[in-house]
Amino acid sequence: MEKPDTFLGNYAPDFELPGIDEAVYHLASYLKNNRGVAVIFMCNHCPYVGLYLDRLKQIQSEFQAQGFTLIGINSNDATQYVEDSFEKMKTFAEQKQLNFPYLWDSNQDVAHSFGAQKTPEVFLLDNTGILRYTGAIDDNPQEPEAVQAHYLRDALAAVVKGEAVTPASTEAIGCSLKWAKNET
Repeated sequence: MEKPDTFLGNYAPDFELPGIDEAVYHLASYLKNNRGVAVIFMCNHCPYVGLYLDRLKQIQSEFQAQGFTLIGINSNDATQYVEDSFEKMKTFAEQKQLNFPYLWDSNQDVAHSFGAQKTPEVFLLDNTGILRYTGAIDDNPQEPEAVQAHYLRDALAAVVKGEAVTPASTEAIGCSLKWAKNET
């Protein structure tokens, strides 16, 4: 599988996926209407996603006014991990009061095309669709008050200013993405 950092500085793959609200979301539309999009591969059952949810909602609230949005994508195999099913995504989003779209990648094509490997894993795109940052949300999932490096927040701020994102890539902190088993 292609590593995400191999396409840093290049166009990210487009996608069209259903959201928990039954609407279809197209990445190109979000790029057209925003200064940037942070695609977050996430799921319902990963404890790291749970640790980061409040921070993600805060980032969405803070940067939405500046023309950015987060988009959560669940690509985990719901056959093996029923808690990550589309129906349970709806319940999860309502209970956790997500303030950004949560999409379902049922065939895992989008995760494969992005090279996603973990949940949560960030892919920050500018409004032209160029991948500007990939990796972790910050450096401390367990203790928000002890965070030393705010990777996603700093990357968003750099894109707002038209500056280079440094670092452009970090190692995502989380659970492995749950791939479907090949049927033979």
